[in-house]
Amino acid sequence: MTTPAAPETGRHPTAPLTAAEIDRARSVLHQGGLASATTRFAYVMLREPAKRDVLDVARHASLHRHVEALLLDISTGALRETVTDVTDGVVVLNREIDSRVEGTAPVLDEEFQLVDDLVKADERWVEAMTRRGVTDVTQVRTCALSAGVFGYDGEVGRRVLRVLAFLQLDDADLPWAHPIDGVVAHVDVISGTVLRVVETGFEHIPMESGDYLDPAVSGPTRATLKPIAITQPEGVSFTLDGNRLQWENWDLRVGFNGREGLTLHEIGFRDHGELRPVIYRASISEMVVNYADPTPTHGWQNYFDAGEYQFGRTANSLELGCDCVGDITYLDAVVADDFGRPRTIKNAVCIHEEDYGILWKHTDEFTHTSESRRQRRLVVSFFTTVGNYDYGFYFYFYLDGTFEVEAKATGIVFTGGHDGSDYPYATQLAPGLGAPVHQHLFCARLDMMVDGERNAVDELDVARVPMDDSNPWGNAIGRSRTRLRREADAQRDADGTVGRVWSISSVDRKNRVGEPTSYVLYPEGNAALFNHIDAPARKRAGFAAHHLWVTRYQPDELWAAGYTVNQHPGGAGLPSYAAADREVDGEDVVVWHTFGLTHFPRLEDWPIMPVDHTGFVMKPHGFFDRNPTLDVPVVSAESCRADGGHVCGAGCGCA
Repeated sequence: MTTPAAPETGRHPTAPLTAAEIDRARSVLHQGGLASATTRFAYVMLREPAKRDVLDVARHASLHRHVEALLLDISTGALRETVTDVTDGVVVLNREIDSRVEGTAPVLDEEFQLVDDLVKADERWVEAMTRRGVTDVTQVRTCALSAGVFGYDGEVGRRVLRVLAFLQLDDADLPWAHPIDGVVAHVDVISGTVLRVVETGFEHIPMESGDYLDPAVSGPTRATLKPIAITQPEGVSFTLDGNRLQWENWDLRVGFNGREGLTLHEIGFRDHGELRPVIYRASISEMVVNYADPTPTHGWQNYFDAGEYQFGRTANSLELGCDCVGDITYLDAVVADDFGRPRTIKNAVCIHEEDYGILWKHTDEFTHTSESRRQRRLVVSFFTTVGNYDYGFYFYFYLDGTFEVEAKATGIVFTGGHDGSDYPYATQLAPGLGAPVHQHLFCARLDMMVDGERNAVDELDVARVPMDDSNPWGNAIGRSRTRLRREADAQRDADGTVGRVWSISSVDRKNRVGEPTSYVLYPEGNAALFNHIDAPARKRAGFAAHHLWVTRYQPDELWAAGYTVNQHPGGAGLPSYAAADREVDGEDVVVWHTFGLTHFPRLEDWPIMPVDHTGFVMKPHGFFDRNPTLDVPVVSAESCRADGGHVCGAGCGCA
């Protein structure tokens, strides 16, 4: 069953852009001479009002809607940032960007075909294909890949893409199974020239099929899985009014833009009738995939999937029963294409509830009671496909006030040739086929608002206590608390050996035992960016060098790797923001958390990768005065009915 979204009753200042607003912004820019037939609209998103203006509900009616657009002239490479007031129909910001200093626009849709045409017309590239036994270039699938910055001659100030190639024998053949390794073309897409073809001696093309839908590869479909039916006969427990989502005690707003994809706003928890703020804005600001194969063909591979390819524009249309199961509410997303025209992605966001096992349980011999309650969670999610990889981003809200973020990585590992040796930087997946070691590092931007705009962040470590008169048996376990006072001090790394977590607390509100109300961020603690300290890719992915950054809130500081990521020379984003070294103790703070995976590919990841999971949890810690789920009702006996007609007792939690 699919529940239709409720009709919108009014435009909130953070509500996603409509098709009409995108059309109006494009029209104003064309009429003002800032856009022409050679203009491409790279980033197009809502320029959100400042936090205090949004929180002041009385000001909502006077707030204008602003559309930000990054404009690229494909005839010259000129770049400009614009902001259009679509309420009044005027341009309020027009700034030229020097791509030599600030980087260039993300990869455009049309550039995939452009580089394909250019390399297939280049004699050097065609000869390289011929040397590898490929005489029909119509069977070659090329990939337009962001170039990074690696000191190649003549690339500064030019819009460059690097091109790798794969062989596809027929429409059903998986080209990732047949990398044409040892050849990479460097293309200037503005001048339409192939700058160079870098060729190494690797000439073998692996030919084993990777078609995971072919029974010859997958084997016959198993017939042993019995159906699991997930039903909610009385409907869902949440309500959606416009972009405002309410579930149990949670209250939030759902946003979406072409760059980040899903964004969540004004996340709060209703506690005994009072709506208490927790997070003002949450999103995945950026992601870097850095590959660890140092060969000339692959050593430059590092991709910023949000800033260079855009999560929102590549979001999937989700399918009931496949991507989301149960009583589902879908939201469409409106993004802009390269020409600034609105495009609707049907069913881009999935909202549903899930049972999540036992919430709490106890059998007490003194009171002669046995009670259980079941946990459930609200799920707000979307999936995006960036080339070979597919990423799901899931935001979970639990009955007890816990908030969780999970990223799911699946799809196809990036492939290359493999000579069968004990090569340390790639896994041999099949004869002649390899997949480089790599990392997927995400950065969540959490504009915190725990019981108000003034928050403090503490680093909490488990501490060993010396044996002395106060600890004669040495069994005491202590905890150290370090206040992060300035941005320069608030660049921290997870440490599982001391159980390190970070507490975000209110400086204005205390709980009933006199301690500041707080939420605690529990990091997963996987490795952060692991390439060399002097690696070119690291200069651009500075955010991924640390698990935690804390910065002072500024409305335009949204991007962990900077605004224009593609070919930026480095240092933008978090390193630049934190260089101001502003005070963050008791201020309006933004917490940035880097999390992710270091992926040594397995044979089991081929030809399609089972989901790998990564994420983090934020739990209330003294935010409530007691367990906030004491009022959760007993599961009905009918819901607990098991096979054979057995029904659990009245206090059943159906463990």
